[in-house]
Amino acid sequence: MTSEMPLWKPSADILARSPMALFMKAGSRIAGRDLKSYDDLHAWSVEDRAAFWTAVWDDGEVIGEKGGVALENGERMLEARFFPEGRLNFAENLLKTTGPDDAIVFRGEDKVSYRWSWDALRARVSKLQQAFAAMGIREGDRVAAMMPNMPETIACMLAAASLGAIWSSCSPDFGEQGVLDRFGQIEPKLFIACDAYWYAGKLQDVSAKVKAVAGKLGVPVVVVHYAGDAEALAGALPDGRTLDALMAPYEAKPLTFVPLPFRHPLYILFSSGTTGVPKCIVHSAGGTLLQHLKEHRLHCGLVAGERLFYFTTCGWMMWNWLVSGLAVGATLCLFDGSPFHPDGNVLFDYARDEKFAVFGTSAKYIDAVRKGGFTPLTTHDLSSLRLLTSTGSPLSPEGFSFVYEGIKPDVQLASISGGTDIVSCFVLGIPLRPVWRGEIQGPGLGLAMDVWDEDGHPVRGEKGELVCTRAFPSMPVMFWNDPDGAKYRAAYFERFDNIWCHGDFAEWTSHDGIIIHGRSDATLNPGGVRIGTAEIYNQVEQLEEVVEALCIGQDWDDDVRVVLFVRLAPGKVLDEALEKTIRTKIRTGASPRHVPAKIIEVADIPRTKSGKIVELAVREVVHGRPVKNKEALANPEALELFADLEALKS
Repeated sequence: MTSEMPLWKPSADILARSPMALFMKAGSRIAGRDLKSYDDLHAWSVEDRAAFWTAVWDDGEVIGEKGGVALENGERMLEARFFPEGRLNFAENLLKTTGPDDAIVFRGEDKVSYRWSWDALRARVSKLQQAFAAMGIREGDRVAAMMPNMPETIACMLAAASLGAIWSSCSPDFGEQGVLDRFGQIEPKLFIACDAYWYAGKLQDVSAKVKAVAGKLGVPVVVVHYAGDAEALAGALPDGRTLDALMAPYEAKPLTFVPLPFRHPLYILFSSGTTGVPKCIVHSAGGTLLQHLKEHRLHCGLVAGERLFYFTTCGWMMWNWLVSGLAVGATLCLFDGSPFHPDGNVLFDYARDEKFAVFGTSAKYIDAVRKGGFTPLTTHDLSSLRLLTSTGSPLSPEGFSFVYEGIKPDVQLASISGGTDIVSCFVLGIPLRPVWRGEIQGPGLGLAMDVWDEDGHPVRGEKGELVCTRAFPSMPVMFWNDPDGAKYRAAYFERFDNIWCHGDFAEWTSHDGIIIHGRSDATLNPGGVRIGTAEIYNQVEQLEEVVEALCIGQDWDDDVRVVLFVRLAPGKVLDEALEKTIRTKIRTGASPRHVPAKIIEVADIPRTKSGKIVELAVREVVHGRPVKNKEALANPEALELFADLEALKS
């Protein structure tokens, strides 16, 4: 899967003066030995995590108090505590910069464009902070938002975090039930939503959905004007007001920040809902800040004033990752809408115009640009671009080659992988190492990442489970509504004792790089968007024609496509009309991303003796791989129905 020669090598200047190179020199002084290579630096970062994460705190110029202890109970994953005496405020650390320079630049397709300076951002956060406080928003309260990726979303998050509230967001294309499955669990004190949004040039009205969700949540609603009539929507809600009306009584004044414990909850992100409603993953302010500072400063080499872009929605953890770029003084470039409207050049136009230093996107997007025949190398001045990152799904070797042949020959390409579970990356770009075709450059600093076989033995050159053997700051604080921690332990620690098992198939390469081969559980990942099968079942099985359904991700065209198998009620036939009904139900009840590429009727669906359907076994059969533990199935013969299906060959 790799070429004989690297696609990119770090320059002498990067090796000597990049933020990671300078940090390595500082690390050498702290470690008392010469750290000559990334391997040396990484080894020290996991051997002495207390010293390493203290150095990250200092390098990132964190505002706060570290306290006297950097790490306690470090050998126990679930009991480990970083900076247990530390106190800080996340929003304060993202709003360190002042002045007239751009803090945020925004484009909503070709319909909306504006920018905020650092002072303008701080002024809006100040007004919102006062308004939220007057509404009674306090430490630990949840603020939920169904919003586009726009500056107002960031301002609302920062205002909530400044008060110690917990932020949770999704994108406005989620269906009503998808929103309620998430926010209904966390009982927010405030719901923030847009009036409408643009996608592919078309106005998407969400007013009916906002009304329905607000009615179920039963909390005050703030409506943000974007593409619709915010005043009309707010006026139609029992306790609604527009964002402008909310801020109107207040003048910008110096910000105040509540100092909070390092582990104070900051974000609630959501799992994919594979086995039921999505799990609510709670991330800490301190852990998120340190991990993101490390990734932005050291792994991405970001410095103040550079332009950082990531193509993401507010329902993906890359939005949370992107926002933290403010902590290093980077200018955030936001985009909302279709990356192919009006055509496939739109994001590269944006990169050229704003002089992106870092361009983040998905593997699927890179592949779509390649297949669409676009060659930014010949059409766009991307001289400022030094790092292109890709995540969401594994980037194919062909995708690696295209970046250098069709986008920019001297860019560092960083395929990265981690997830919602850690709101960051396990493996990512390393500016001190070369880029090899088809490979992620290596493990992140401070993360004792490895690949293990089924018996818990480290393996190289073969697929295994991606694990992390030592605690790290951005592990979740807890799952919401999981008082005894049973769901949390089951999610990551059931497979191996005291070892984080991430649920990815991974492989070490001969260059000490990593290849991610996809999920080792039932989570779907089409186009880099994590989708839980349960969210699809919840919609499909409401149809009287469908008795039962089973959903898998099929490896297809360097990505994953969603395949839905249905067992129908007697006398029912899977014709075009029923297929349309199923797709419409999924699209409106979950989201457009949940709609399957293929719907196939089957006579039976395999299940365990306890009655659970076996998605993983079906996925193995579809891909022509052997199925283990057939004896656990009540009807193992049903697996044969999924083998060598013609419908899945095109």
